[in-house]
Amino acid sequence: MRSDSTALTLFQHHSALRVQQKKEWGEILTGFETRNKYQVVGEDGQPVFFAGEVEGGLGALLTRLFLKANRPFTMELKTPDGATLLRLKRPWRWWFAHLDVEDGSGRPLGAIQQRFAFFERLYEVHGPSGEVLATLRGPFFKPWTFNIEEQGREVGKIQKKWSGFGKEMFTDADSFGVTFGDVRDPRLRSLVVAATFLIDFVHFENRGG
Repeated sequence: MRSDSTALTLFQHHSALRVQQKKEWGEILTGFETRNKYQVVGEDGQPVFFAGEVEGGLGALLTRLFLKANRPFTMELKTPDGATLLRLKRPWRWWFAHLDVEDGSGRPLGAIQQRFAFFERLYEVHGPSGEVLATLRGPFFKPWTFNIEEQGREVGKIQKKWSGFGKEMFTDADSFGVTFGDVRDPRLRSLVVAATFLIDFVHFENRGG
């Protein structure tokens, strides 16, 4: 299995990634929410890694049924050869969503913290010591876009992309584009990708097409 530092270099090889939620036919037909699964592909359309919620059992089923998009979860991101790249843990919060991010060995990489803001959606990207590495700003008049900012300078974007008109009519399967632009730090790139999954839960999980 590759080392975590080597695995994180996967993010350095791509200027953009596409995060696609994978829907099961049973969920499409019944509307019942099962565990979320995603595929992340590069510019060439080839899978970079896969992601999915890892909880099971009755407790996880009940939280998905009653808490829906507000549920706590643990998600793992794995490379195509099965190595765990990142582990995302969302604890239960009444207000302001939070996500802890670990590498494949369980070492803290940082966290994503939702903040209060007027007329925009605001998240902070924290490093392992709690330092603010970047902010994610979703302008009020651009509901599908979150700008990645370092020290007030825009360096990239997270954008919800339509996966096809016909498909969006029948499912709420989400597809996001993450463009890194001037984001050089592979740690920050990995945290931005992690933030995409939290943004999906908080802002799009129950929105439908």
